[in-house]
Amino acid sequence: MRREPAGMSGGASRLSEAERASDGGSRYRLRDLFTPLDMLLVSGGDPRLALDPKDSTNAYGCAVSPDPDVWEFASSTASTISQAAYDRAALARDELMHKCLFDEVEVAFDARCEEMRDELRGHLELSPRVDVVFSPSGTDSQLHALFLARAILGARPVTIVVGAEQTGSGTTHTARGHHFSSMTASGVAVRKDGAVAGLAGASIALPLREAASGIAMRADADAAVLQAIEATIAQGAPVLLQIMDCSKLGWRAPSAACLDEIARRWPRKVQIVVDACQARLGRRRLRAYLDRGYMVLITGSKFFGGPAFSGALLVPKDPARSLDRVEGIAPGFLDYAGRCDWPIAWAELRSRFERRPNFGQWLRWEAALAEIGSYYTVPGAFRAAMLAELAAGIGSRIRLSPSFRAVPTAAATAGMEDEEFAHATIFPFTLLRNGQPVSTAEMASVHHALACDVIAAIGGSAADREVAAQRCLIGRPVRLERQDEAPQAVLRLCVGARLVTEAWSPDARESQRNVQRLLDRIAHVLVKIELLLDRGGVAAVPAAPAFEV
Repeated sequence: MRREPAGMSGGASRLSEAERASDGGSRYRLRDLFTPLDMLLVSGGDPRLALDPKDSTNAYGCAVSPDPDVWEFASSTASTISQAAYDRAALARDELMHKCLFDEVEVAFDARCEEMRDELRGHLELSPRVDVVFSPSGTDSQLHALFLARAILGARPVTIVVGAEQTGSGTTHTARGHHFSSMTASGVAVRKDGAVAGLAGASIALPLREAASGIAMRADADAAVLQAIEATIAQGAPVLLQIMDCSKLGWRAPSAACLDEIARRWPRKVQIVVDACQARLGRRRLRAYLDRGYMVLITGSKFFGGPAFSGALLVPKDPARSLDRVEGIAPGFLDYAGRCDWPIAWAELRSRFERRPNFGQWLRWEAALAEIGSYYTVPGAFRAAMLAELAAGIGSRIRLSPSFRAVPTAAATAGMEDEEFAHATIFPFTLLRNGQPVSTAEMASVHHALACDVIAAIGGSAADREVAAQRCLIGRPVRLERQDEAPQAVLRLCVGARLVTEAWSPDARESQRNVQRLLDRIAHVLVKIELLLDRGGVAAVPAAPAFEV
């Protein structure tokens, strides 16, 4: 089901093979850099980046260029690019074009990617011994982790996914080494859920939600993880264990005690990869995972607020040494990475992959690094205090309304490694009418209506009309299947790094006013939801397919 790459998905022209051969391919790729920036930012990814021609937003309702009139509380899903991030992407493109006048495109691009690895390590306070593998999305990074785990473990592993129902929907496919979309980021057509040639294997899904209790985290998560590992190893297969920190609902599993038990019982038989794609963990906690030899999946497009999609796999040095044993590359996996995605130090592995600069992926990471850098320039004490204040304020506002029911979040561990994330930053809740949950269809309609001006549908007083006019993004509904009952869904209000960055001021009184203004906006969003429920406004707004994917 493969075909040759179709060129840049952002609309850049494609030269003939003869033209490419005449100049070594470099000018072909340099010409791509002259593609309009907005088109570049949505290139080099999967179909979820495509823009709807009606409103010029992607599958997550986000515009490709800054839209300051939209309030952003959707960082568990995706965020619209900020002006600062957009400006950095534009400047980065200009600088690369200038460098390409003096060096080959691939050489200049490779050098810039290596600089970005250093910058990311610096922001996250990671050792130079931690390697960074860039990718178009966290889902692509899961395939990278599976590929590397096979080299580390010396055999094809069985993937055990903790929180399988609360990670990206593509994990169902990538955990088994299958294609998660109909098109790879490199532009190769594939069959969704078809096996990636040479990478396919088995997987086990361990849900975190307690099926019998509605919406609550299961109490036996540790026991379920240990049992699954024990059964798999007893059958002679090593394990790639994907643990959760944190899920779509803000949950984390398994416990530190369980991880200690795994290390004691099955040394060198279990490779752990942490799903930290939400990036809602302190830097000390992140370093602790890497110090234990775990790989870590992160993105710049969730908590940090960069544009979707930008993925990375963090690889500690000891597992990276296992790459020396890689003898052959799964042929289907070659479509999921280019040479520049891998660290320059991995020379032997890099040589197996095509020179294929992914300009869209690169520019999305440039934008994300602008957000990450800005966030960590804010003093740690302010970050922690603000997130604590927002957690208390948002929680109380949700509890005060009879139209909402908060979903339990993971208990705060308050350890030093949690830093500012000792408090929740994802606030899931269900919608109620007369004490009963609304349908999943109405939940999707409410989510879609929040991003629209719905004055015509709501009407009412001047105050109500002001609320109805404000466009806002919150986390997409998460659909929860229930045994013998109709499915349910939850919405999520999310606090992201950009909110913290924009609230910070050296003037303490100004910072406090900014935080209060933010809490007022959150109250405004919740009032809009109540108006939509009370006045039937959602019926006038056609719902887009709005469940988390």
